[in-house]
Amino acid sequence: MRRPDASFVSEDTRWAGTPQITFKYNHFNHYHTLILPDGKETTIHLLKDISKRYYFVLEEDTKLSHFTVTVTPCDVPIEWTLLMHKTRHMFHGKVHGDNDNLDSPKTQSTLRTVSTLFHYKGNSVETYEGKLLYSAIFLLEFLSTERDTHITVYLTTGKIYNNLFPELPLDPRIDVVGSAHSSVTLAWKPSPSVLHHKEHIQYCLLVNEKHNYKSLCAAETAIRSSEIKSPKSLALSISPYTAQPQQLMKWSIDELSIIRKANNGEVRQICIGTRNNYMVSNLKPGTQYYFDVFVVNLLTNASAAYTGTFTKTLQEPEPKVTAMKDGKVIHLNLKGQKLNSFHYQAKNKMVQFIFYSCNGQVQAQISKNGKMLVSERFEGLRYFTLNGRVMDIYLVQLRLSERSPNSSVKVQVSSHFQKPMFPPFPESLKIKSFSKLRTCDSITIAWLGTQERSKYCVYRRDVKEDHIWQELKTADRCSGPESRKRSEKVICKYFHDINLQKAVTTESIAGLQPGTPYIFDVYLIGASDIPVRYHSKVVKTRKKC
Repeated sequence: MRRPDASFVSEDTRWAGTPQITFKYNHFNHYHTLILPDGKETTIHLLKDISKRYYFVLEEDTKLSHFTVTVTPCDVPIEWTLLMHKTRHMFHGKVHGDNDNLDSPKTQSTLRTVSTLFHYKGNSVETYEGKLLYSAIFLLEFLSTERDTHITVYLTTGKIYNNLFPELPLDPRIDVVGSAHSSVTLAWKPSPSVLHHKEHIQYCLLVNEKHNYKSLCAAETAIRSSEIKSPKSLALSISPYTAQPQQLMKWSIDELSIIRKANNGEVRQICIGTRNNYMVSNLKPGTQYYFDVFVVNLLTNASAAYTGTFTKTLQEPEPKVTAMKDGKVIHLNLKGQKLNSFHYQAKNKMVQFIFYSCNGQVQAQISKNGKMLVSERFEGLRYFTLNGRVMDIYLVQLRLSERSPNSSVKVQVSSHFQKPMFPPFPESLKIKSFSKLRTCDSITIAWLGTQERSKYCVYRRDVKEDHIWQELKTADRCSGPESRKRSEKVICKYFHDINLQKAVTTESIAGLQPGTPYIFDVYLIGASDIPVRYHSKVVKTRKKC
């Protein structure tokens, strides 16, 4: 923000001496020039290479001897100039006493009395503060030479400027306190406005991978432009304000985070209240990010930008790759978001990968010779049969899904399908209950079987209603009947049917308590003695019969 000397120079300059601007007497003609309102933010649309002019008038007998003009480019660099015409003979675009003869010597002499107060070209937010010494007409001319764009202009007279725009500290830099593989911690000096007007001032942080933004208006314009080109993106303005005060959005002091896709990648806006430090998480390793902090006045829609910064997140170390042996079962504990990598050299043209998530959701990726073949998130049992060539190299990468706090998984890769880790299992591992066969002390359940004769064991246990969700969430699917209490065992039986459509078995379980919820589990145990656990089923006995 630039603030030139508060008093005007008294030396007059000719029109021809004004840099890069050619002025004529009709610049102040009200048919070509618009009045700039006082105390209101004005949005001005500029067409390429066509200048636009606004003026305002101040008189020396006014009690408001100060004025401030703030110009915010919202897209591309612009050029703007502030000029002052000091005369008692001109007012609102008209020359008094000689209206009908604009080419008269008297008129020409009057119009040539002009001073250039300020000239700027760029895309920064610039502020000019002036003090009125005599009556004058002030002209603002705006020009965009790159493309059509829009800007905002705020004119205010008197000393109320600081109550409208938030103040920046003397040192408006953003400090990078720390950088990790997926996070960056930032801190900045507090705005004086936050200390005095805490209830309607807050900080908003902008994160992207392309460049810094010099104003909140510029950031909003870039994102809005991307949303027009990509209609499917989130059409939510980066600014939380509306044109009418009664529709003003009230933000809580809690963090508000908005993420949307722009042409330059992901743009994330995080509004954090009045805290002047923040750790940005969920970033990509080894990636350069740009960070901007804006202090925003929620009542006036005015904002001020700290000096943006950028930094690069740490590169993840090369993952350790462990060789997988053909047919061997690996039981892997997954902690946090750490990546686990394994490679396997094919001994046959067909290879089968089997994954059994013990609890939680797991993300698995399988690539061959650098080409991705499988990328999937799953819970429970999942297997993939892939075709290739002998000696192909497969890379398996496993990590815990973000939705799961903790998990473990069993993995087997084999080219010998005659020795599977898991027994053949039905398409569905769901247990079904029958409401009509449910009584106060018994229930009936059913499940699908297979064409191969296998052993099925049924277990049950009672559970409190407010613990059901937690019990189901933390259930260990990899554990077998050996982990259960003897008192929970209901029955073990053998079953199969050549006709898969008839491979259904039922079991009635008696001796239960009225109005009590029970969790029922079925284990399928094949020749390898490795169990496959069906999805747990919760059934509540009738309270009255």
